[in-house]
Amino acid sequence: MNAHELNELHTIEISLFLEGLFRQHGYDFRNYSQAHLKRRLLHRMKLLELKSISQLQHEMFYNPAVLQQILYDLSINVTEMFRDPTFYQALRSEVVPLLKTYPFIKIWHAGCSTGEEVYSMAILLKEEGLYDRSQIYATDFNQKVLKTAKAGIFSIEHIRDYTQNYQKAGGKESFSAYYDADYNSVIMDSSLRKNVVFADHNLVTDGVFAEMHLVICRNVLIYFDRQLQDRVIHLFLNSLAPGGVLCLGNKENIQFSSWANHFSVISPTEKIFKKLYSSPDPLKNA
Repeated sequence: MNAHELNELHTIEISLFLEGLFRQHGYDFRNYSQAHLKRRLLHRMKLLELKSISQLQHEMFYNPAVLQQILYDLSINVTEMFRDPTFYQALRSEVVPLLKTYPFIKIWHAGCSTGEEVYSMAILLKEEGLYDRSQIYATDFNQKVLKTAKAGIFSIEHIRDYTQNYQKAGGKESFSAYYDADYNSVIMDSSLRKNVVFADHNLVTDGVFAEMHLVICRNVLIYFDRQLQDRVIHLFLNSLAPGGVLCLGNKENIQFSSWANHFSVISPTEKIFKKLYSSPDPLKNA
């Protein structure tokens, strides 16, 4: 079998695999980037010493442990504390003044993964005097990463990098004030979890998540195809209060979305957008 034939076979197998995963377990990855899916599934197939994605599908149907491994593989779990420090600088200078105008602040971290960026936001809010009147909803569909996020325990080997990120992001204290070291791990201060609700939510299949003043979903949309990106941006639009702020990853944009004219741009480089107070007629873009 030549490379072209093998690629065609993989395409068919992946399509059947995703359909089976959706119909059997309700997890819908059918509009995820094919390159991302293929890379992750072939990697898991090799780790399990299987010869085909079809065999992996059989294991997924009949072995709950393999299903959990696959869900972890397919979810996006690349994150760190104060990731992209210039983004947090922009939050402090451009978004915090807006948040300070609200008596109570609701924030949605969509696709929060293991929670590093959620704790980063909690620290920023604390330093800006906003944490006590804020509620953060941190969501992901992956129960394993949510468990890690709730615990707030991270490897100590990353702390040096996290400290540098924090300082570059405009941190106002010593970063060590926000965690306790315990052998090879650090435990984030419990006060940072006080106003955080960790919850199961799937961007692909679930609906609007309350009415938020700030929605953060960074470096998730790049794993979706254009159709799913459009659907999720519409979900964020409907989840934002008028004048609410949407933050995406630095390789993501709403420029080509059907909903782009519902937002103004706060920071083109950091991909921060503001929902217009008077939105265009959504029926024209539905």
